[in-house]
Amino acid sequence: MGSDPPSSNIEIKIHPRRQDNVVHPAVPSPMGVPAASAPPRQQQHLFSEFRPFKRWFPWMVPTFVVANIAMFLITMFINNCPKNSVSCVADFLGRFSFQPLKENPLLGPSSSTLEKMGALEVSKVVHRHQVWRLISCIWLHAGVFHVLANMLSLVFIGIRLEQEFGFVRIGLLYVVSGFGGSMLSSLFIQSSISVGASGALFGLLGGMLSELITNWTIYANKFAALLTLILIIIVNLAVGILPHVDNFAHIGGFVSGFLLGFVFLIRPQFGWVSQRNASPGHIAASVKPKHKMYQYVLWVMSLILLTVGFTVGMVMLLRGVNGNDHCSWCHYLSCVPTSKWSCKSQQVYCESTTIGNQLNLTCLSNGRSNIYLLPDDSTSQVQQLCSQLCN
Repeated sequence: MGSDPPSSNIEIKIHPRRQDNVVHPAVPSPMGVPAASAPPRQQQHLFSEFRPFKRWFPWMVPTFVVANIAMFLITMFINNCPKNSVSCVADFLGRFSFQPLKENPLLGPSSSTLEKMGALEVSKVVHRHQVWRLISCIWLHAGVFHVLANMLSLVFIGIRLEQEFGFVRIGLLYVVSGFGGSMLSSLFIQSSISVGASGALFGLLGGMLSELITNWTIYANKFAALLTLILIIIVNLAVGILPHVDNFAHIGGFVSGFLLGFVFLIRPQFGWVSQRNASPGHIAASVKPKHKMYQYVLWVMSLILLTVGFTVGMVMLLRGVNGNDHCSWCHYLSCVPTSKWSCKSQQVYCESTTIGNQLNLTCLSNGRSNIYLLPDDSTSQVQQLCSQLCN
């Protein structure tokens, strides 16, 4: 849904405290030989560092990438530009060719095709109760540049998270964050359709931030990682103030992912992990708690805020509430007008007359007119031609 977070490669090392953060298996030396005097290979085996957290094989994120690319190809196949438009870009691609650049500069399908495939259109969500569009829109993209930018970001951000936390938690984080971004976008941007996985991607960034906070005590270079991550988030949200970028989807996805991170990405403390994996004869001095008290507090508070936020948001959306009526300055979060651009969305209107298979269109905003030959009277074709004429 507009601007996408760049590739994020933030490495966070686990801090090995001397007492209970690193587990060294207590294996007796063979034939009574002390560990210190054992051969190098045996000594390396005896003192190998225990990995406290499971590493997962990342298969879900690549599957999501394939699914998004497949959906884009299906959308282009259904779009069939040569049949439904007067001119196309890259005609040699046949029905996979792109709409004119004036209509879609991202090299992609028409807005009517995206709408048909499940793009987020608030009027249909509110009046026809097509709530599924809040989910389906995150699997659609407006063009080649759009899908490539989003998928590259998903690979660099999502692979690391899936390796650390598994496909179930990261999959839920991705989808629910995308839903949250779509919901906030629907409350504030109601005059145009919206597609893209940017809200879900910002949810992964939000989850990375909350994961670092809730598991603060087990990381070593946490301040550097925190500052880097915050800088990435601020830069990407700042890009969202440009026109034609759905920054409300970014904000909604980020906030959803940030709260979900406290719920899904909580890690146990090293003291508890050490005791759990200690040798059978080992006697612990004291029982270590699995989680810190602040982790429980953040978990409960985040779950409550998520439940209340999604409930209130859906009720407002299905009642047709426009968030801009209750927040006069919120529109600046998605676009800040300057002398270089305007944030007002311009509706295009055309006057048409039809004689046989000849269509005469006149754009009411700029006065331009043209005559087109159409094989049939298609409303979607007329809308596309009007958009091209007025642009």
